[in-house]
Amino acid sequence: HLKQTNKQTQDTRHELNVLYTFHYRECTVHMAQYCAIMQHHCINQLCRMDSTSSLLGKTLISCLVSCVCLFKMNPVRIIDLFEINHIRTIYHMFISVLFLFIISTLAVDYIDQGRLVLEFDLLSYAFGKLHIVGLAWLLMFSYTLAVPYYALALWGTLYHRSPVQGVLSVGAGLVLSALQAALLGVLPIYVVFHYQLPPASRFIIILEQIRFLMKSYSFIRENVPVILKHKTKEEGPRFPTFSSYLYFLFAPTLIYRESYPRNPHIRWNYVGVMFAKILGCLFYGYFILVRLCIPVFMNDSNKPFSTRTLVLALFHATLPGMLLLLLAFFAFLHCWLNAFAEMLRFADRMFYKDWWNSTSFANYYRTWNVVVHDWLYYYGYRDFLWLSRRKFRTAAMLSVFVVSALVHEYVFTLGFGFFYPVMFCLFAFFGVAFNFTLNDNRKSPVWNIMMWTCLFIGQGVMVCLYCQEWYAQIHCPRLENTAILQYHVMIALQYPVQCYDSTAVPSTML
Repeated sequence: HLKQTNKQTQDTRHELNVLYTFHYRECTVHMAQYCAIMQHHCINQLCRMDSTSSLLGKTLISCLVSCVCLFKMNPVRIIDLFEINHIRTIYHMFISVLFLFIISTLAVDYIDQGRLVLEFDLLSYAFGKLHIVGLAWLLMFSYTLAVPYYALALWGTLYHRSPVQGVLSVGAGLVLSALQAALLGVLPIYVVFHYQLPPASRFIIILEQIRFLMKSYSFIRENVPVILKHKTKEEGPRFPTFSSYLYFLFAPTLIYRESYPRNPHIRWNYVGVMFAKILGCLFYGYFILVRLCIPVFMNDSNKPFSTRTLVLALFHATLPGMLLLLLAFFAFLHCWLNAFAEMLRFADRMFYKDWWNSTSFANYYRTWNVVVHDWLYYYGYRDFLWLSRRKFRTAAMLSVFVVSALVHEYVFTLGFGFFYPVMFCLFAFFGVAFNFTLNDNRKSPVWNIMMWTCLFIGQGVMVCLYCQEWYAQIHCPRLENTAILQYHVMIALQYPVQCYDSTAVPSTML
């Protein structure tokens, strides 16, 4: 009984800590804004004082201005780490590695072809058919902007006047669910397969599909309880403004609020630098694939399969896999989200925390992507506990892991165009096991080394197996719904392999 009580106390402490962190971020940014306004008024008041004003009044206002400046200049933002010289040195080291990739590519092309060739055919292939992506995105955005908002407004207007509130609510929920499934569920999948989009274009559509679903769910989930609690029948409930919903669709957050902390102005130079860094990350990823992945797995596709080949390929893929993970983190969670936050004057920049210092996978999952973690915690974990009357905490945590693993696998399956559940197995099985075994009780730096080692191995497994399956799909057409198995059997038996039409795939990948 004491062990069970202690476990419940720890879970409650963790929930309070998450809530405290979320509201503390909002309060801190609001206080910074109020302090900026107060500083402005104090300075104006100080300037109006003449020589006859009391020395005590001038001193008090000067001290207040100093305190306000001290608070305003120290917001709680993890992105300020990149202003520290030591962190910027690591950033400069990554840039120097990019220059080495460019020089090595030029040198190899000059030796092989006798001329300097710097082609980006892989990037042009991966981001092909962007006009179709733009049209599909515009259709999904238009639906998400209009239908959930006006459906909620119509239901909220009729709810307290209707004698059959339950029937009205069920009917509205079914209609909205059907529309969501058709336009945000089936339509993106149809576009991806019907137009045979390349990988990067597929990922754009699928990730935007998931983002619109999560945002529309948050909007409805936050406003339905407000309408249900409204008691006055003479006056209708207060609906959110259309402008606040439109702002939410572009804001770098998945939790709907009527208003957010806002910065006083936009730094357009900062926005330009962020987008330039995103472009640099794309070229960085291109050189990693061209120099470290494609030559290895393209040559392995012509060799008989063996355990030695698989193990060597796996450990060879750990370095490019980890580099791709860090690039994805820096490009999206840092540059992309900060660029949109700056353009929208969105003040809460806590998109991630210091996950690199984690000594447990439980802390890593909470700090790697704070934006998605907040959504899963509020609408997955907490709602599950509310429905189960706070009795099944372990089941709530497992359900969040399973849903997250399924969504990750869904993205990879549609993005690459084949079902190969490497991500699901790593996330749903190994991720859950590490979450319960390598928990927050581990504080030694040794566990941070263990965490990084597991990340290196996991990324190596993903890059190795997905690259092998990619070449299996190219060289071995599916005759009986077997791709990689058929490919390795044909290679092992020394049968000649059949190739796809290579007109859609760049020659560097064949």
